[in-house]
Amino acid sequence: MSDATSPGPRFLPRKYINPRFEEDMAFSYVSGPPEYAEETTRPVRYVAVADDDGTVTTYVWACDEDDAAGWIVRRDAGTRAVNAGGVWLRRLRAGKERGVPPTRVLQELTSEPLGVIPGSLTTSPDLASLYALADQPYRRTVWRSCRAALQGLAIGDAMGRPLSGLELDRITTLYGPWQSMELPLSPDGTVRVSDQTQLALAVGEALAEVAVRAPLPEAEAREALTVRGAVPAPPWLTPGAVTTALRTHLIGWHRSPDNDRSPGRTTRESCAALSTPVPWQRATATGSKGCAAVVRAATVGLAPYLTPGQRSGIAQLQAALTHAHPTALAASDLTAHAVDLLRHRCKPADLLGELRLHASASRYTYRGDWLGDLAPRAEAVSFIAAGWDECVAVLDAVEAALGTTEDPGGAVGKAWTAETVLGGALYAFLATEAHPCHALRRAAHTSGPSAATAALAGALAGAHRGPSGWPPEWVEAVEYGERLGALGGVWDRD
Repeated sequence: MSDATSPGPRFLPRKYINPRFEEDMAFSYVSGPPEYAEETTRPVRYVAVADDDGTVTTYVWACDEDDAAGWIVRRDAGTRAVNAGGVWLRRLRAGKERGVPPTRVLQELTSEPLGVIPGSLTTSPDLASLYALADQPYRRTVWRSCRAALQGLAIGDAMGRPLSGLELDRITTLYGPWQSMELPLSPDGTVRVSDQTQLALAVGEALAEVAVRAPLPEAEAREALTVRGAVPAPPWLTPGAVTTALRTHLIGWHRSPDNDRSPGRTTRESCAALSTPVPWQRATATGSKGCAAVVRAATVGLAPYLTPGQRSGIAQLQAALTHAHPTALAASDLTAHAVDLLRHRCKPADLLGELRLHASASRYTYRGDWLGDLAPRAEAVSFIAAGWDECVAVLDAVEAALGTTEDPGGAVGKAWTAETVLGGALYAFLATEAHPCHALRRAAHTSGPSAATAALAGALAGAHRGPSGWPPEWVEAVEYGERLGALGGVWDRD
């Protein structure tokens, strides 16, 4: 901490950019023909369309829950099938204009001479699976968001690291108002992160080893979607395999010479205990809900090929390995869900409502397949429900504070706990209208866990906006850039 006679903090020099180019250019829809939404993260109904030779060329899909519909042309279908997309565009627009649910349009198509294969109406668990069936890369909704989210996490961590624990007036004196704060340099002139980024990389790289899926042949994929309604999870993505990978990487972090950022005592002691041959349920801190677990949960929301149940289970498991309080589990689950929603184009205005729905649906679910006997069997449901209740209370506090001039600490509290850090990050993200740089500044400029709050806000903003939100000099200067880019690059290609 600087005193009255020492120089103030130094900041990474910014390249001059015309201020108009830094404005948040969020485009607004003004007018046009009525159309169904183009995106959904929910299961979709679809029909297969064939050409005159009986070869499948197109899949037309719909989802009533999100009032969404569209079509996907197979990679090998040729230009005629692409040009025929105008037919589906006109039919879907006409259905929207009539005000009918999109799945009714699908049913109408099956009775008309438009090439729809009789009896092909079925369900896909999500658009990603349907794109895989069409042998097309699924990039319409997820575009380099993994790399951007990881970069945002590290940049936010670096921005908040020297501010953590300072009182708000002291932060303002040293770093200026939050609206104009730049990325601070460490005393050695570098941009250094805290253990938050190191641990997020440990969890992300562990998942990169196991959360992969070999491509299915078309026949197997079609049978899976038709018979089971879902592409099967990889047989190797089991609780045992994920636990082993997470445990190995957390132990590796604990023993690394880079583990010199003064990590929290709970994380250090739990990882040390994980190094011994005891069940992890005996190694963890059962009464701790510290913030380390919730930040690294952001990487679980970025991992591809996870079902919703797997995503929740892994998010809770990675938290429970060190911080096993039920609120830490629930907050980590909500974090992974929020990141997944944003990278699949959930509107920020809808985010709190979606998180409440997830909390309500999860309140009585104890994920014993992932957590084992962490909670006594007779009390498992009440154990996890208490954690969800605390998280919902924080979501309520975030909503109540929006529209005020509060800092995150004033909005949700200054405690260094999982639910408070999640609430502070959500508040900073939403209060700045999801502007990436402003979200980081708002999250870091607060008393309490500035590094953790800004790291999580950065992950949310990066997942939502993609790589265009971060100044290039910030991305180039932040520590662990190669590892962040490598992990994000692999997942974005998937």
